[in-house]
Amino acid sequence: MTSELAENILLQLEKNGEVNSLDLVNVFNEDHQKIIGAIKSLQTLDNVIEVEQISHKKWEPTAEGEHVIQHGSHEAAVYHAVPENGILQTEIMNSVPYAKVGFSKAIVAGWIKLDKSSGKPMVTRSISTIEDTTQNNLKNFDNLTDNIKLEYKKRKLLQENIIKSVTVRKGSNFVIKIEKQEADLTSDLLVNGAWKGKKFKPYNFDAMGSALDVGHLHPLLKVRAEFRKIFLEMGFMEMPTNNFVESSFWNFDALFQPQQHPARDAHDTFFISEPKYTKNFPQAYLEKVKQVHSKGGYGSEGYRYDWKIEEAQKNLLRTHTTAVSARMLYKLMQEGEFKPVRYFSIDRVFRNETLDATHLAEFHQVEGVVADYNLTLGDLIGTLYEFFKKLGIDKLEFKPAYNPYTEPSMEIFCFHEGLGKWIEIGNSGIFRPEMLLPMGLPEKVNVIAWGLSLERPTMIKYKLNNIRDLVGPKVDLRMVYNNPICRLEK
Repeated sequence: MTSELAENILLQLEKNGEVNSLDLVNVFNEDHQKIIGAIKSLQTLDNVIEVEQISHKKWEPTAEGEHVIQHGSHEAAVYHAVPENGILQTEIMNSVPYAKVGFSKAIVAGWIKLDKSSGKPMVTRSISTIEDTTQNNLKNFDNLTDNIKLEYKKRKLLQENIIKSVTVRKGSNFVIKIEKQEADLTSDLLVNGAWKGKKFKPYNFDAMGSALDVGHLHPLLKVRAEFRKIFLEMGFMEMPTNNFVESSFWNFDALFQPQQHPARDAHDTFFISEPKYTKNFPQAYLEKVKQVHSKGGYGSEGYRYDWKIEEAQKNLLRTHTTAVSARMLYKLMQEGEFKPVRYFSIDRVFRNETLDATHLAEFHQVEGVVADYNLTLGDLIGTLYEFFKKLGIDKLEFKPAYNPYTEPSMEIFCFHEGLGKWIEIGNSGIFRPEMLLPMGLPEKVNVIAWGLSLERPTMIKYKLNNIRDLVGPKVDLRMVYNNPICRLEK
């Protein structure tokens, strides 16, 4: 906005007493946004002008509607394209614009008919003359009733636009000449007392400061920080999860997952080619795991198969962070007498998935583990209700499920208000004795655990439908910049 344009607006106001911003566009031959900018500049002055927001609706033809006004309705175009002796339907569809819509409208109106008896659909006229009401109505749409306008709006022939403008009136301190206001109180103004005769711009203490050119947290990191805060509030201790490469022993065998389990297949697991094997195991514990798998123990019959050390030695990219939970529980018993613990982890896992809108080959797993005496399924459900309540989720349902290392096992569902349906958000269960007792945990100690992905709640929170918009080379950096800090509703 230039001061010249603002002063010209004041002159128009002095002349007419009241002006509208849309009228000023024609008077000054300027863009409406420039006019609005000049008016807003005048509003910063002390009661020089008064402004009232005005909006009104205006009906206009769409591009398709303009086509109808110029060339006739789609149904009339189809009718006129049919000669007296008829024409093949395919020729109509290929030669007439908007033929699909026009054909169905012409059929409903009874203008044409379709004969399929010859094997090739033939179109003929049903009446000798027609009146193109749609074209006539659109040429005079201002005179149509609101119901008819809405019908044409549904057909995308008319559109309703909202026109916004402002009406400007004289204020109590109205002037036609703008006196330049001082922005700074300088030493020169103070020395000679000139500040007394000057007008100063008022300070806007509510104005936002300039955005700093700094980095921004990715939405996944924002939601991860919120999850971590909730775990810490509930008294959990974070587990170290920096070993992405894991052995099959800790990833599968220590969890009482049989060596023939399909999850070990190359279709689900990324195996490491170099180094392909590891031999770094606690030997006494390994023998106990081998025993419970192959011959049973601790009241279990085991799987009764020939357990092979070669399979346990294979290196892989870990498929879940439960391998870390197993290491932590084993380490706990190596430190001496058992004490109740609460562990959590949030870190990356890897699976050989088919990539699509909701699956990637790597994702984050959020896991919680509680070990204490005589824990029950009720303790697990109660802990889950408390955990998800802190996430703002209070409608939960549980469905029995199967996991090799938990019994009983439950899938966790929550009601998603936005989608209006129940969705699966995690898995849970009580670790089996065949997993815990070889570690040396007391018989009356139970371990409850649950896990969920980090990506799914993040996609729900930030209204993303495709996981590739959240992770990977197609991520829009403006999305990272513009999205606010995560605050899960509590």
